[in-house]
Amino acid sequence: MIILYNNRDKDLNTGFYANLDTNFYEACEMCDKNFSHAELIEMLSSGNIPQKQIAALKLDGVFSPDDAKVLVSNLTGCDGKIREAVALKIYQILIENSELRAFFNFPEIFADATIDINANICRLVVDSACLMKNVENFAENYSNIISKFAFEALKTLDSFIFRDKKYVINKQLFKLYWCLETLKNFYKYLDDEVLFEVLSQCTDQKEYTIREKTAQILLESEKFPKLRNKLENDENYYVKSVFAT
Repeated sequence: MIILYNNRDKDLNTGFYANLDTNFYEACEMCDKNFSHAELIEMLSSGNIPQKQIAALKLDGVFSPDDAKVLVSNLTGCDGKIREAVALKIYQILIENSELRAFFNFPEIFADATIDINANICRLVVDSACLMKNVENFAENYSNIISKFAFEALKTLDSFIFRDKKYVINKQLFKLYWCLETLKNFYKYLDDEVLFEVLSQCTDQKEYTIREKTAQILLESEKFPKLRNKLENDENYYVKSVFAT
């Protein structure tokens, strides 16, 4: 095992060092130091927050499915600074080298990261997923999981009452928005009945941004004319103007 730093001051509950000064100086030292590929992969596997974040940014690529798995595993379930750095690095790798895309066939993790609370991460993950369409079964599996997330959000939204806190409602709307943003690029991989059910429920959502995103899918797919006609006559300008282009 490669030992990178003395972790005696590390707070294991947070992933940071015990004090801000230690954390700052260790991070600065890492920025100025050159690491081997193996060291960067180990930091991504078992490092603390600043180690993982900087390792992701410094990583020069992946050389095996195991490397890719270590990188992708940090897309969810860890600090936001790590997730954003990893999302950026994955996008850079996928866009620069199409031959490496097969290493990143983890549709479940990509789907979970698509509905991150950080919109920058959501955007990077969706753009990365679009580069993965030709990887075996990725698009089908990814789009099906996203459709399930959409149904979950719709069901939760339907269960809310007027006393529920706005931020709780907005969290589900945010999740649904990114599901629709994904399906705009992946609707062809969904069964028509599933797609219709998602879009049908979304046309009735009070939040206009959800209806607007639904209109964009209907414009792209040219399916379900009744749903399209409904949104063409929507009361909201931004929704109906989707079809005016």
